[in-house]
Amino acid sequence: MDHDLDQALDAVGPRLRALRLQRGTTLADLSESTGISVSTLSRLETGDRRPALELLLPLARAYGVTLDELVDAPPTGDPRVHLRPVNRHGMTVIPLTRRAGGIQAFKMVLSPGGGREVPDPQSHEGYDWLYVLDGRLRLVLGEHDLVLAPGEAAEFDTRTPHWFGTADDRPVEILSLFGTQGERAHLRARPRRGQGRDEGSSA
Repeated sequence: MDHDLDQALDAVGPRLRALRLQRGTTLADLSESTGISVSTLSRLETGDRRPALELLLPLARAYGVTLDELVDAPPTGDPRVHLRPVNRHGMTVIPLTRRAGGIQAFKMVLSPGGGREVPDPQSHEGYDWLYVLDGRLRLVLGEHDLVLAPGEAAEFDTRTPHWFGTADDRPVEILSLFGTQGERAHLRARPRRGQGRDEGSSA
């Protein structure tokens, strides 16, 4: 498993470079659209910087691809990572992290229900951050009933009654960062034009 994972991560750099060249994008252009520095982008492509979720998310969005296409598919198109998905209640859950404790990352694929499911909100300890990769996600959070589109995210304390499912008759792919003890994922936000220092945001 560790060997397969290393192979997949080693393939991310060439894959990123191939995508950029295919689209005729410069490192400066990509830096402008993602907020990631040119030096970091260059090191990712050469393999000198190990890819991490907080870097791959904005890159996947900029290129209009899924995380699978960045991580699971080397330039040959042959996936090298053999993750063990869990299927339950119409949902496929693929773990993306294996370390104990701290924030856990999962990819989830929800089977279409035509938006006809009856929400059954539950609550438990923890903190969740959901990012929609594809499809439309219906999220019931407390008194709120929301629909999230690709590229949109939601964060919430899971002690608030919540439920999520498909918003229509298409499957939904989402990324979940979950902290069992209430840990929150800290992401860097690029500064607005005219600001002289970085801003930090939590998600």
